[in-house]
Amino acid sequence: MADSTGTPETDPDSAPSNCAPPDSASPEIDVTKAHPARMYDYFLGGKDNFAADRAVAGRVLESWGSVRTAVRENRAFLGRAVRYLAREAGISQFLDIGTGLPSANNVHEVAQSVNPAARVVYADNDPIVLTHARALLASGPQGVTTYLDADVRDPAAILADPVTRATLDFSQPIGLILVAVLHFLPDEDEPRRIVQTLIDALPSGSYLVASHATGEHNETGLAGAGRAYSQGGMRGAIRNSEVFADLAFAGLELVDPGVVLVSEWRPEHDAIRPLAAEVNTYGGVARKP
Repeated sequence: MADSTGTPETDPDSAPSNCAPPDSASPEIDVTKAHPARMYDYFLGGKDNFAADRAVAGRVLESWGSVRTAVRENRAFLGRAVRYLAREAGISQFLDIGTGLPSANNVHEVAQSVNPAARVVYADNDPIVLTHARALLASGPQGVTTYLDADVRDPAAILADPVTRATLDFSQPIGLILVAVLHFLPDEDEPRRIVQTLIDALPSGSYLVASHATGEHNETGLAGAGRAYSQGGMRGAIRNSEVFADLAFAGLELVDPGVVLVSEWRPEHDAIRPLAAEVNTYGGVARKP
């Protein structure tokens, strides 16, 4: 007999211990295939992952032993970037694509800690993410938080979705979040077209926050990690900082300090920063003129 996720009740290794079952409107969860969002959750020490996710994550760890450090630094970068947009740039609405599972310092929590009226649209293509977003990512009473089951590879659908249009005012600046997303788009997915479609839809004064894995500081380890993802059925590309910067930020005005390791983007003054070979992830924030 299976539970509502399609997971056999007698198989304790197949389901996470604190994963609520999706509602009847959610797409079916395929627990036999690894998913980047659930692997990311595993690397962060979460429990919302399945045996298939843990198996591929284990192979990634064999090649890139510091990946847990990298994802923690990436998550911290996201928080600092959103805080900058909400506090210093005055951004009050956000579109976060490739949301991932709820963790500490989610976009709406950081934004609404600065501006309680901030509005956020989350979009991801993993049903577990959608389920947990509905259950856990509750907006403050003055703000709005909504969720889409959507894929970054179809940016037009995200932009046209009634939920997006009802939540975000496209006549006012928007913070677009593409954190740890672009490296899951190989060149054949036309990532430049995807980014440009999203940027073109945003008004002047909007911002893009993006990060991307690189092999510049640990070529062998990242190549092995890439093979593990590929063997697990996930496609992507590891790009260097120059290629990433051109892909994500062409035509935009980079915010200081530019495209740097995520651990080096406006770190806390007392932060102990890891080695570049441990992080292997670049990030940046840029404004649309």
